[in-house]
Amino acid sequence: MRCFLALDLPEVLRDEVSDLQMHLRVGRLVPEENLHLTLAFLDDQPEAILQDLNEALCEIELPVFKVSLQGLDLFGGKKPRLLYLQADGGQPLRELHRVIRRAAQDVGIDLARERFRPHVTLARFGRYMREDEAAKLGHFLESHADVDFGSFEVTQFCLFGSTLHPDGAEHEVLAQYTLG
Repeated sequence: MRCFLALDLPEVLRDEVSDLQMHLRVGRLVPEENLHLTLAFLDDQPEAILQDLNEALCEIELPVFKVSLQGLDLFGGKKPRLLYLQADGGQPLRELHRVIRRAAQDVGIDLARERFRPHVTLARFGRYMREDEAAKLGHFLESHADVDFGSFEVTQFCLFGSTLHPDGAEHEVLAQYTLG
């Protein structure tokens, strides 16, 4: 099963982010129900490994903390791959990321080595962006780059299953892990 660990956004916040996305006239928008902050992408895993991981994640004891969502940016440099909303949860978010990665590795999941840049993906772009699309993206960024959604309290994180379909991915919460 294709899985990832993430923070699910509160419904009110998902609504607000979705409202912002409606002003973006380029790219493939992430559906409102799929908006999340990825902590670790686990890729395809057998059920037995996921059961072991579930047991390990149930043992995590970390305090509740806040994450702020403020500012837009792009991954991909001159050829943007995706537009995202920047997230900052300080040391508590970095610690949660570290602890869940360790738990995944301890049960035998080989995770990609990459710098943790907390974010919420808003839209993805094709390999080649036309000039008019680049102009639309540029205008959107000029108008909304400093967007600020404030902060939300993180009381849990989730294990999601992800099923790929021709029109995009469908995410399902498989388990929730309470903080505090």
